[in-house]
Amino acid sequence: MKEVIIKIEGEDWKKALDKAFKKLNKEAKIDGFRPGKAPKDVYIKKYGMTSLYMEAAESCLNEAYEMMLKENGDDVIVAQPEINLSAVTDDYVEFKFNLTLKPEVKLGKYKDLDVKKETVKVTKKEVSDAIEQMRERYMENIDKEGKVENGDVAVIDFEGFKDGVAFDGGKGEDYSLKIGSNTFIPGFEEQIIGMEKGEEKDINLTFPEDYHAEDLKGKDVVFKVKVKEIKEQKLPELNKDFFLDLGMEGIETKEDLEKQLEENIKVRKEAEADNKYIDDLLAEAAKNTKIDIPEAMIEEEIDRILKQYEENLKMQGITLEMFYQFTNSDEQALRDQMKEEAQNRVTYRLMLEEIAKEEKIEVTLEEAETEAANLATKYQMDKDEFLKLFGGLDMVKYDLKMRRALEVLKK
Repeated sequence: MKEVIIKIEGEDWKKALDKAFKKLNKEAKIDGFRPGKAPKDVYIKKYGMTSLYMEAAESCLNEAYEMMLKENGDDVIVAQPEINLSAVTDDYVEFKFNLTLKPEVKLGKYKDLDVKKETVKVTKKEVSDAIEQMRERYMENIDKEGKVENGDVAVIDFEGFKDGVAFDGGKGEDYSLKIGSNTFIPGFEEQIIGMEKGEEKDINLTFPEDYHAEDLKGKDVVFKVKVKEIKEQKLPELNKDFFLDLGMEGIETKEDLEKQLEENIKVRKEAEADNKYIDDLLAEAAKNTKIDIPEAMIEEEIDRILKQYEENLKMQGITLEMFYQFTNSDEQALRDQMKEEAQNRVTYRLMLEEIAKEEKIEVTLEEAETEAANLATKYQMDKDEFLKLFGGLDMVKYDLKMRRALEVLKK
């Protein structure tokens, strides 16, 4: 940590005060003057010079920040500085910056680590399971007479009541419920079994004690249910029609499909094994590395992880507030869960930067330009658009440097 004091005084501070006066004078109510027309001495007599301090100080903040960066250009600042207004008078304003600097990294052994990459194998069961999953995706729902059985899809209308009053979120129409999927609270699906098309029934249930809605936890409720349709699920045969539906080029027989799926599974497992190998290498090298990581770095990394987590939830139509409600938690609990991952990320990043420095790894501008062009092509994007999303050419250079440092670990 480093504390830096930046003072803005003299003509610069006088200009800031004048600017603040012009802005605040437009909103001032002074007898005999229209807004913005009162002379400065009249304004000061009524409101005092101190009324300009905060507005003027705020307008000086960017200038103070730039001065701080210029004066401390040799220091690597690794987290957003904490800024405080430490003093303000008629003659000057003073800001105190608490800087978090890049910590010292003491590398231990990072070459010839006793870490092995897992050998990848694909079993016949994995292939057959993959085929069954594909068949399930193309499963047909066929109208069925008789009674609802486990595994059937029942199309139902339902409405839930607590103490005779309908509760929020407890109603649905034409809802396709697969019996045995455990989609509803325990006991609901089991009581649908045996019902016939057109039949109506009251289902008595008790909500679990750990249910996310506070007003329903452990409460007795009644669901009024009507079965409108019963459908039996039928798996498609492994025939020509099925292979055409798949739309996979060159797949005409079961053997073709098995061969393709085996290859796909192997590629996926190879990628998973490679990722685990890298994680294991980083973890092993980190055991031999000493870094006193500032808490501010870890908190900023948690912020990044949390932001990405929020984006992933949005893609599923869930907000963070909904997630907290479903899991009966809050932001602090989620941040606590993410702390270990954040600590590892920061540790590995600092360690790889130090390895790159130790190994004298450099990336030229030409190499970065070529890499940016290749990645833009890979993601079917314009190069400039890619660079804008990726963070610019410097980020490409940094990414390449980190990957080359990883290669040192692999060797």
